[in-house]
Amino acid sequence: MVQNLKVIPLGGVRENGKNMYAVEVEDEIYIFDCGLMYPENELLGIDVVIPDFTYVYENIDKVVGIFLTHGHADAIGALPYFLAEHRVPVFGSELSIALAKITVNGEKKTRNFKDFHVIDETSAIDFNHATVSFFKTTHSIPGSLGINLKTDAGQIVYTGDFKFDQAAKPMFQTDYARIAEVGRGKTLLLLSDSSNAESPYEISSGRDILSYILETFKYHNGRIIVASVASNIERMQQIFDAAAKTGRKVILTGRDLERIVKTALKLNYLTLPDPNLLALSKDLKTLKPEETIVLETGRMGEPLKSLERMATNRHRLLHIKAGDLVFIATTPSHAMETTVAKMRDMIYRAGGTVKAIGDDLHASGHANKTDLQLMINLVHPQNLMPVQGEYRLLETHAEIAEETGLQPDHIFITKAGDVLKYDKGHFHLAAAVTAGDTMIDGKGVGDIGNIVLRDRRLLADDGIFIAVVTIDRRKKKIVAKPKLTSRGFVYVKANRDLMSESSAIIVKTIDNNLTHKEFDWNNLKQDVRENLSKYLYDQTKRHPVILPVIMEVNQNRHR
Repeated sequence: MVQNLKVIPLGGVRENGKNMYAVEVEDEIYIFDCGLMYPENELLGIDVVIPDFTYVYENIDKVVGIFLTHGHADAIGALPYFLAEHRVPVFGSELSIALAKITVNGEKKTRNFKDFHVIDETSAIDFNHATVSFFKTTHSIPGSLGINLKTDAGQIVYTGDFKFDQAAKPMFQTDYARIAEVGRGKTLLLLSDSSNAESPYEISSGRDILSYILETFKYHNGRIIVASVASNIERMQQIFDAAAKTGRKVILTGRDLERIVKTALKLNYLTLPDPNLLALSKDLKTLKPEETIVLETGRMGEPLKSLERMATNRHRLLHIKAGDLVFIATTPSHAMETTVAKMRDMIYRAGGTVKAIGDDLHASGHANKTDLQLMINLVHPQNLMPVQGEYRLLETHAEIAEETGLQPDHIFITKAGDVLKYDKGHFHLAAAVTAGDTMIDGKGVGDIGNIVLRDRRLLADDGIFIAVVTIDRRKKKIVAKPKLTSRGFVYVKANRDLMSESSAIIVKTIDNNLTHKEFDWNNLKQDVRENLSKYLYDQTKRHPVILPVIMEVNQNRHR
């Protein structure tokens, strides 16, 4: 009988994205997904957010592999950062592995990583203490799989991103029989997608969405800029089909998109209805507006920021102008509503118009209420852990599960780092492990913490105030009066009295340190910072970042 069985969410709970779940069985750790999350507005300057790998790294000898459910960034995006430190086998469907290779091989540190293993819904992999098998699910990308980890005590089932679509094309179809087969086993815990739990509406089928896109393309006479997620293969195919039927050429922007499309075409997950459908960026100058579709996915597959750059003439390839239609073919999360509203306004200011698929259809790659309940009734779990969603979505999923008969004490709404331990036939919360966010800014991994973010917020809100002073410590006097510079705080020429008084405060503080205190550089700068901060707040009710620069003349050294 299993003596040690734990389930540990390291991301993907109480947030959108960053999916990563560790299942510990005896002395083996199985990792489900290794994804990233795009930052919200308050994470100033941060490119992406990945899970904190501390717990897994501390137990790396136990890790048997990473098992991917699909090829979107929220499932595979953090792989390069993980594999840069420790090499472990990666398992996934053909397309998931192909996209993972693009992600991993694009980074210098992981360019030579080769330990990829292609599996499918018929695969079963035996390890010392568990068997990992898979079941086919419907999502916006082919090759999406759920995971079933079978132990002597019972099964841990993870759905990954899924929905049920009775009209799905063969490569997207759910294997209901296989899920029912899984459900005939003893399922101790179901980890289930909560991203669309609030929606009571029936999700539009792929056929309905294709008709909507075709109608949009048909009745607009100008240039169309389509914003979509790069790895949404289903949407890509619909765009290609609609473009071909309306006599338009599709221009791909960005290397990420080109690589993904090329890979999907090679593996026959995408087809070109017209061999001459794709055009080059240089063709933008020669194609007529009514013949042009520009497919924009943005860096790392995130299109919204690219649209903002187009609307403000900062995009490297094109600028939005009168007659352009921006067609948002993806459904942004609720957390992005403010960003989307601002972006729409920018587009209209630039002369374009906006149409979003989510305005008229319930388009989603994620399960609604009915789908979630059907999954529970097919799998028959003893316990449920809602995952992949903000807290309110996890809570809504819990309420939905209770309607199917699951008791509240068998539903666990967790946070990153919580440990669900199985003991004597029941799960309970054990001591938590280290978990949280690791922020990526440029090439820096984890070097941006709360203090840096706090300073960035202060700089964004109240600006910076710099005071440069030269002293002679031996003579105990100020050699050159303070030189004050302000950026983003106040306009210096219009605030001469404020600057004059600030200069006097600095002189008085330095004189006091030189005359009456045992000299210490840190104490001197701290006194300047505190006294100046108090005065500036009293006068302006703002807290700029204050940077005192003290130089010593006789040593010619910057302090």
